Amino acid sequence: MLQAGSIGLLGLGMNHAPALRAADSVTSLAMSGQARSTILVFLSGGLTQHDSLDPKPDAPADIRGEFSPIATQTPGVFVCEHLPMLAARSQNWSLIRSLTTPYNGHSQGHTSILTGRTPMPTGYNGSKPQLTDWPSIASVVGDAVPKRTNNLPPAVVLPERLIHYSGRVLPGQFGGLMGSRRDPWFIEASPYNPKSYGAYPEYEFHFVRGRERNKELNFQAPNLSLPQGLSRSRLTDRDGLRAMLDLQRRDLEQNASIESFDRHRQAAISLLTDSSVQRAFDVHNADPQTLDRYGRNAFGWSLLMARQLVQAGVNLVQVNLGNNESWDTHDNNFPLLRDCLLPPTDRGMSALLDDLQSLGMLDETLIVMVGEMGRTPKVNAANRSPGAKAGRDHWGAVQTVLVAGGGIKGRVVVGASDKNGAYPAFDAQRPENLAATIYHAMGIPDSAAWKDELDRPHHIYHGEPIAGLS
Repeated sequence: MLQAGSIGLLGLGMNHAPALRAADSVTSLAMSGQARSTILVFLSGGLTQHDSLDPKPDAPADIRGEFSPIATQTPGVFVCEHLPMLAARSQNWSLIRSLTTPYNGHSQGHTSILTGRTPMPTGYNGSKPQLTDWPSIASVVGDAVPKRTNNLPPAVVLPERLIHYSGRVLPGQFGGLMGSRRDPWFIEASPYNPKSYGAYPEYEFHFVRGRERNKELNFQAPNLSLPQGLSRSRLTDRDGLRAMLDLQRRDLEQNASIESFDRHRQAAISLLTDSSVQRAFDVHNADPQTLDRYGRNAFGWSLLMARQLVQAGVNLVQVNLGNNESWDTHDNNFPLLRDCLLPPTDRGMSALLDDLQSLGMLDETLIVMVGEMGRTPKVNAANRSPGAKAGRDHWGAVQTVLVAGGGIKGRVVVGASDKNGAYPAFDAQRPENLAATIYHAMGIPDSAAWKDELDRPHHIYHGEPIAGLS
C-alpha cells in the first residue's frame, strides 16, 4: 500500500507501477570496449544493396538498375549517386557487403537481425511477439552495460515501434525471454500511420500513388512536464515525505525490493525535473542550422534525437528510419529511392557523423545501419500494382551494412557479394557476427550471460565479432 501510495505522491499514474516494481538483475561487468554508446539505425522493409551501397555497374541492365555509381573518398569503393554526402565522408565509415540470412519474409528477417540470431525460437509466431522470442540486441545491451548518467533508460527505440499497416506488431524488438521488464524504452514520437510511408512531411510517399502529405502526422517528443499544480519545490517536498514513509516501510517490509523501487522512482524524478534530460528529447528547438543539416523531417529529427540521447548518457538508441516497412520497394523502386528515401537518409546520417566527430564522440559511439534483408538482384518485370514502375522484391541472401565509430576503422570493406549482388562471394557474415560486433565494441565480455525469469543463464554471444573492422 505504501509503495503504491508513494507513486501517487510523485504525481505518477498507476500505469508506471510495473516498471517501479521491477527487480534489478544487472550484473556489473568489467567493460573494455571502446564504444560507450551504440546508435542502431534500422531500415525496416529492406534496403536494396544494388541501388545504395553495393552498386553493380557491370551487371546486365535488369540487375544494374537505373542509378549510376559515384566514387567515395575510399579508393576503389563506389556507392549510389544519390548518396553523395555519405560518399564524401567514407573516411569515417566502413561496409559489410556480405551479411546473409535464409529469410525472405519480413517477420523472420526483423527477428533475425534485431536479435542477432539466425534460427527462429521455439514456437515462433511471425504475426505477434511472444515471451519465448529471442531478446532484442537493444534489450541485451540495455541489460548488460551499466547505466551511465541522469537515470535515463539504458536502451531506447525511436520514433516508433515497428508495426505493419495491418496492425501486426513485428516480433524481435522486445525483451522476449528476458521478460517484458527488460524491453527497451519506446519513444512514440511518430504517430502510428498505416496509410503512407517515409520521412514526413517533405518526403512522405505511398508506394503506388507517389508523394503524399498527411497533415495529421506530427513528430512529437515525449511530454516530460510535471502534473498540473505540482511545482519542482512541491515535488521535492513530496520526495521528502516519501523518504519518511520509507523509514516506516523498511520496518514493515524487510524482504521488499526497495532498491529496485527507489531506482525507478529516481529515474522518474530525473525525467521530470532534470533540464538536461528534457533537452535530450527536444529536437524542434534546436538551432536552425542544425535542423537544416539533419533535415526537417522524421528521419532527420530521429537521428538528431538519437545523438542528443547518447550525449545525455543512453547506452543504445535504435532509430527506426521508416514506418511500416518503408524500404519495401516492390513498386516504383527507383523514383522512391531517388526522391523520397535516399536523400533524407544521406543528409541525416552525414549530419550525425559530422556532429559526433565535432563533439569528440565518434570514437566512443558505434553506428550500425542495417535492414532486415536486401532486395532481389533482378528488377521485377511484373509489378504488383497496376501502373506502378519496376521494383525489387525480398532477398535475404545478402545485404550491405554501414558501420562507423566506436573503434571501427573507416575505409574498410568486409566481404563482397557476387557479380550480380545475389549471394556472398566470400567472407559471409551472419546476424550473430553483427550482434557480437556490437557487444564487443560495447565492452561486453564474450563470457557474459543474462538470466531469464526462472534464473537460468543464457549466453549473450552466439558468434564471433567481425574481423578487420577494429
